[in-house]
Amino acid sequence: MSQHTDHGHQNGITSSHHHDSTHDHQRDNTHGHHHGTTAFDWDVMGPRLEQNAELSRPQYEAAARWIAGLPTAPKVRRILDIGSGPGVIACLLAEVFPEAEVVAVDGTPALLERTRARAQRLGLGDRVRTQQADIPDGLAELGEADLIWVGNALHHMGDQRAVLAGFAALLRPGGTVALVEGGLPPRQLPRDIGMGRPGLEARLDAITADWFEDMRASLPGTKRETEDWSALFTAVGLDPQGTRSFLLDLPAPLSEPARDQVIDEFARRREMFEEFLTADDIAVLDRLLDPEDPAGLRRRPDVFLLTVRTVHLARRGDLC
Repeated sequence: MSQHTDHGHQNGITSSHHHDSTHDHQRDNTHGHHHGTTAFDWDVMGPRLEQNAELSRPQYEAAARWIAGLPTAPKVRRILDIGSGPGVIACLLAEVFPEAEVVAVDGTPALLERTRARAQRLGLGDRVRTQQADIPDGLAELGEADLIWVGNALHHMGDQRAVLAGFAALLRPGGTVALVEGGLPPRQLPRDIGMGRPGLEARLDAITADWFEDMRASLPGTKRETEDWSALFTAVGLDPQGTRSFLLDLPAPLSEPARDQVIDEFARRREMFEEFLTADDIAVLDRLLDPEDPAGLRRRPDVFLLTVRTVHLARRGDLC
């Protein structure tokens, strides 16, 4: 959780654009990220991850169309969606790149099943397929690609440089890596919500940043990297192609699906960070999560959702 959130769930990877709701600075979105999947009821989590990813679709669609519209973009015939979650982004990529086969790569069978069902519903079943794989161990099984979409997954890898080099090795000449990392922490409430000490979300962000650092430190084979993604691309032999950020701005009053996402996020943080929160902030969170409280998230009229995701692009040279 830190400057990271939503496509993701990864760790072998169960991420996503899509499991990372608590790491999309919130997060991770779509997608908190989870290390290991046995503790999750995917019949419950899957629909939530899918709904959350659908809310973020405008950001991801804008990013995909940016990639497709680059003047030097090669023909995209095969796409790998790393940490694909329930398949919302995989299907979107199939729509934006109508001549491409899209392979949704994830470590959670239940989410891959949702991906297949979604692709069939959308008439994309002949071009969207799934592959269960843990990253980085399963990299060699993925095959070549013209576009590798890595949504809030790389920060769940201990040796980010080595994994990125592995992705680079899968690219065909002229192929692109799209790395979704960074952005800004989401905002969902005013600074002063009329109860407790103002600045609750800023305090949650600080706790999230510490949590994220502890998560990184605990990963197998973890190595510290300066988060200069262009420099990291260059270090693994790729040519940086630019960075853009994409805004999701859902003002108050929120739709019920967006409100559900905000409530889920606050509930997750309340559970994860209880030992780090003051008694006053816990009391405020309990009121926010009380569906019968007029000042709670379910009823208050000032809840919104504002977040930014950043996409970094790099290309494999034609002569590699």
